Amino acid sequence: MISTSEMRVLEVNSQFLGVPTRLLMENAGRAVAAEISNRIDVRHKEVVIFVGHGGKGGDGLVTARFLAGEGAKVKVVLTGEVKHPDAAENLRIIEDMDFSIDIENVWDYEPREYAVAVDALLGTGLKAAPKEPLKTAIRLFNETRAYKVSIDLPSGMDPDSGMTFGDYVVPNLVIALHDVKGGVTGNFDVVKVNIGIPPEASIYVGPGDVLETIKPRSMKSKKGDFGRVLVIGGNQTFSGAPTLASLGALRTGADLVYTASPEETAKTISTYSPDLISIKLTGKELSPSNVGELTPWIERVDAIVLGPGLGVSENVREACELILEELRKREKPAVIDADALKVLRGRSMYKKVVVTPHAGEFKIFFGKESGEGRERIVKASEAAKERECVLLLKGYFDVITDGERFKLNKSGNPGMAVGGTGDVLTGIVAALMARKIEPFKAAYVGAFINGVAGSLAHAKLGDHLTASDLVSHIPEAIRDPLTSASVRPYRRVLG
Repeated sequence: MISTSEMRVLEVNSQFLGVPTRLLMENAGRAVAAEISNRIDVRHKEVVIFVGHGGKGGDGLVTARFLAGEGAKVKVVLTGEVKHPDAAENLRIIEDMDFSIDIENVWDYEPREYAVAVDALLGTGLKAAPKEPLKTAIRLFNETRAYKVSIDLPSGMDPDSGMTFGDYVVPNLVIALHDVKGGVTGNFDVVKVNIGIPPEASIYVGPGDVLETIKPRSMKSKKGDFGRVLVIGGNQTFSGAPTLASLGALRTGADLVYTASPEETAKTISTYSPDLISIKLTGKELSPSNVGELTPWIERVDAIVLGPGLGVSENVREACELILEELRKREKPAVIDADALKVLRGRSMYKKVVVTPHAGEFKIFFGKESGEGRERIVKASEAAKERECVLLLKGYFDVITDGERFKLNKSGNPGMAVGGTGDVLTGIVAALMARKIEPFKAAYVGAFINGVAGSLAHAKLGDHLTASDLVSHIPEAIRDPLTSASVRPYRRVLG
């Protein structure tokens, strides 16, 4: 079964892969007509199809065309303006089929006996009781004496909960498109048909995942609603890594980002941007004595980043172990990256942790090679399950897994193989987790956004991009992921 949200993701991702919604509609109508013809000989028989305003109406119009091609006498009942652009194109075809298909307005329709009646009225977008003329259309459909077929789900039924909103269609058969919607149950037969959605639409992260995960802010939003992030990183030498992670989090939409670093490093970070809140830790590097200073900030925020630019001294190792235990006790969403992976090698994590190693860090942290090609998926899944964490294994294609599920990401380009792009990714993932997005989803959506931002930068700068260039393109990658993701210089990574 599938939810409406998951279905919307697949439709957008299919479009990104080159399978337009018009083609999915064509496949849906053809499949519905074939399923009907397999059950009932429609030749020289009368068929009526009730058509709504949206995409489901378009599926019904395509069904009408194919059933007419099978020799059926088809009547299309319209409920007003067809608003979906693909459906409107199919209506124009039907209007020219004036020899084989009759068109009637719902207000003129009188119920009688047909061989088949097809419900193409209301789809997955319904969230309230149907209004006129759809309310009347549902009643007239139910009064029609026929073998009744609903496309995808009975009109008037919520696809996720199965709730009905007053008037709803009572079919004999539901023909589910791609998969059965989670709430569609009742005293009717259900069959699912293939409409041509590629498997890669669910295997690879795509723009649909971004659109369904990151929603616009409401007018009533206030500071803090979209999360606070604490970045713990930096030492005497490295101030750029925690800064890039922090800026990545801010550009992704975190309301507040605190960057905790040793005192002199924190002063340097403060000069990079007035948007960063710099926390000055005592000492020249992170040490166990800093954990008490950090605890109030850990309590205050919604997600933590641990690792960028910390170094790998014994002080850092002891401090990271103590911080990890503090995070575990509070079950704080956290991204552990870079130097923290090196000093915490062999340690078990917890389910709200995302670790983000490249191949070298994977070997250090997990004590094994990450493998090549498809083997990386198996190795990564085993490692994530063993350590009870979400793993984002970076590479020429990213593997994201929680040990049970996996997603692949191939956004990005080789020009991103420069210092700091992984730190930006870490900040993006942390910002998404701070918005209460589950770690697995935050990790794979974050990987896609990071890669798309990199591709936008690459389109302008070629192989001369820097990590800072990615930061500036994050908003564009989120705002219009479908258009932005089409800027991809490198595509095939497997096979």
